[in-house]
Amino acid sequence: MSTATSPSPASSVGSGSGPMGWLARAEAWLDDKGKGAWIAAMVLAFIFVWPVGLALLAYMIWSGKMGCKSNSLKRGRCAYTASRSTGNSAFDSYRADTLRRLEQEQADFEAFLQRLRDARDKAEFDQFMSDRARAASDDDSNAPKEA
Repeated sequence: MSTATSPSPASSVGSGSGPMGWLARAEAWLDDKGKGAWIAAMVLAFIFVWPVGLALLAYMIWSGKMGCKSNSLKRGRCAYTASRSTGNSAFDSYRADTLRRLEQEQADFEAFLQRLRDARDKAEFDQFMSDRARAASDDDSNAPKEA
């Protein structure tokens, strides 16, 4: 009776006895433990050997291990999708109405700020034009008159 077992993904990835075999095993082990293990390894590497910590950080960013697992990215960060149902229809409709109201208030406030900027710009321009006209009239009145 033989007990043949199929190799696990971690052992098949790093089963080579070459110099990179232990790195592949370590990566598979950290992947099995999750994102927290990667962060802990990076912090410990920064504490003890900072170039290794920097290399780990670069690898984690490059490989996407620190990226968002969600398919719905909004403004470059993980976002909770507002369209996801909670199962409570009353709360879902309240949440949708509140989000719609907040978006409208934000749009109104941004429009208000734009009107304030426009009014300030117009006032500054009008002041500039009146100063320019006053300077031009002062130059005309100070100029010697030839008769």
